[in-house]
This record gives sequence, C-alpha cells and structure tokens, in this order.
Amino acid sequence: MRGLLACAMLAAMTSVASAQVSDDLVRIGVLTDLSSWGRDNSGPGSVEAARMAVEEFGPTVLGKPIEIISADHQMKTDVGVQIVRGWFDNGKVDAVVDIPNSGIAIAVHNMARERNRIALLSGPGASSLTDELCSPNTVHFSYDTYALSKVTASAVINEGGKSWFFVTADYAFGQQLEKDATRFINELGGKVLGSVRHPTNTADFSSFALQAQSSKADVVAFANAGQDTDNAVKQSGEFGLVQGGQKLVGLLMFDTDVHAIGLKAAQGTYMTTASYWNMDEATRAWSKKFFARTNVMPTMIQSGVYGSVLHYLKAIKAAGTDDPAKVMAKMRELPIEDVFVHGGRLREDGRVIRPMYLAKVKSPEQSKEPWDYLEIVKTVKGEDAYRQVSESKCPLLKK
Repeated sequence: MRGLLACAMLAAMTSVASAQVSDDLVRIGVLTDLSSWGRDNSGPGSVEAARMAVEEFGPTVLGKPIEIISADHQMKTDVGVQIVRGWFDNGKVDAVVDIPNSGIAIAVHNMARERNRIALLSGPGASSLTDELCSPNTVHFSYDTYALSKVTASAVINEGGKSWFFVTADYAFGQQLEKDATRFINELGGKVLGSVRHPTNTADFSSFALQAQSSKADVVAFANAGQDTDNAVKQSGEFGLVQGGQKLVGLLMFDTDVHAIGLKAAQGTYMTTASYWNMDEATRAWSKKFFARTNVMPTMIQSGVYGSVLHYLKAIKAAGTDDPAKVMAKMRELPIEDVFVHGGRLREDGRVIRPMYLAKVKSPEQSKEPWDYLEIVKTVKGEDAYRQVSESKCPLLKK
C-alpha cells in the first residue's frame, strides 16, 4: 500500500514538474546578422556559441529538450521585428539572443516586455537599453556605449589626446556612442572639434577621412562597427592620418576587426573589450574549440551569447520553471560564472556588471602566434566601467 502511495505521489510530482516548462521545450532564438556588415563579429559564430552553451549545460533542462534556432535580421529593423513577432506568437520561442544592431535590439527589447519573453542581448551597444528604456525582461550582457566610451576616452586623454573628431555610423548605436564619448571627453578636460555621420555598410570613407584630417584633431574616433570600422581605419591609414600625428581610436572594435585590418595598419589602436580569447588557460581552451568550428577566435559578442545562454539555462534549472518573471529573478540572484566571466551579476536595470578590459593592438613584431593581437593594458571593475545607479534614469533601480 505504501509503495502504491509513493508511486502515486511521485507521478503527481513528475506531472507538476513537467508543467513548469511551457510547451515541453525551451526554445532559444539567435537573431543575428548572417549576411551584412556585422556578420564577422556575430553571425554564424553567435549561433555556434549558443550551441556550445547548450552542450556545456546538457541537452535538457528540467527534463525537457533545449533547442537553438536562428535567423538573419539583415540589419533591417522591419525584418528583425517580423522574425521575432513570428517567433513569439507562433514559434514557441522563450528567449531571443544576440541582436547586433541597437535599432533592431530596442524594438525587440520592447516586444519582449510586451509579450513577456526574455531578451538576452550581447550584440547591441546602446546604453539606453538599461537606462531610460530599461525593462525587467532584458539582460544586456556584454558591453555598452557608456563603458566603451568611459574606459577608452580616459586612456587616450591621459596619453595627451585632448581634441577629438568623430566618424559616426548614422543609427542608434553610433549616435549613442558619440554622445556617451563626448560626455567623458568633456568631463576629462578634452574637446570635440566636430563629427561627420555616414550610412551603415559604407565602402568609401575617403571624404570622411579627409574631413577628419582637416579638423587637425589629436584623435579621430570611429563610432561605428564591423566592416564600417575596418574600412574606416584602413582608408584613414591610406590618407596618412597616423603619419600626420593623429591617433586612431576604434570605440567599438573586435578581434575580427583587427584580423581584417591587419596588425600593420591597426597597431597601437586602443580598444575596450568585455573578453579576450587569450586571457588564461580556460579561455584559450574554449576559444580553440570555437575556432575549430568557425575558423575565427570569438569576439566579445560571441562569448556573450555563450555566457548569456548558459546563465539563462542555469536560472531555469534553479527556478524550477521557464516562467520569465521567475527566471529573471533567478538570473539576478545567481552570480554569473562562465569561462569568460567570474563573479558577474545582473543588476535590476538589466545591466550585467562585469569587468571591462582596456586593450592595445600589438605590433606585428609583438604578436607571437595567429590571433595574438591584443595587449591587455588595464582591467576596469564593472562597478567603475558602467553607469552608476545614482545617475540612472531607470525606474527599476532603487536609489
């Protein structure tokens, strides 16, 4: 009799547990750029990073399978929104990951809040996502324009780069990056002499490079990303800006950008990153496995996809459900621990507080092996790199 009762109780408990995962499946959608100017620093590598997170965690969570799907937003907001609307309404997608392009990310971030799903953002940089636009359903995992600007501007101004000229991508990310950088330049005693904006996916930067050269600014800062950054840095070098005494600064650069530009042209450039493949034995081992699948070393976007998916799955397991509110609560409660992040935490505004690294691109002579591109100059604690609670406009934060 007792045996029968125990079996009945176990069956009831199993039934309750199974009901805690919606649709008996955890489905994660990687919305990324598979065909445009952000492909190299996110794209197929982001999809692979999500798969590696699932492999590390295990094929199931709470006894239910985990599925990774992906789609190409083509760097078009309407395309990205249409994909995610279909995922949420008909595709049983629980969380959207990556989203390189701040304009698309902001639209999806708002939709995730409306549909009560989760947005795990490692691709976009706009700091407004965790400031005036903050949402209880969003995790901004890797970097933002505030941290990039603060860490990089401080270093360059300390080296004597007082006057600045911006070459800026004309969309939400580029505009926010220029705005945030201008603030820190002014606060640190520097001065912005001017700026010029360009459309994304620009091939010819000659007129922009000439305007930057004519400004005679100490520093020419590129507030853009992907192939735009690659083309801008290369062509500025061809026009002799560095030979003329101007410093080139990539406010958002990735290992893949340095690879595309080449050490000869990129050497000495300052950049800020949330991760680097060659930090320690653990990052090297993971990155070499990633390289074997993708033929590139991981960018901070791709390592962020891995980290955000892994943390999300850990939170589902700890919460005992995939209910978004309960999972987000666990994501804020649990420390963030993975190959690239140690002791990170998710703040109530959605900002992941983690160390940022000031790096300097090595010269060809300094590089000891393929992809040995960066010298880590300084580690900046997350509390010092990101926006302080006291200056935030996010109503979710208790001041």
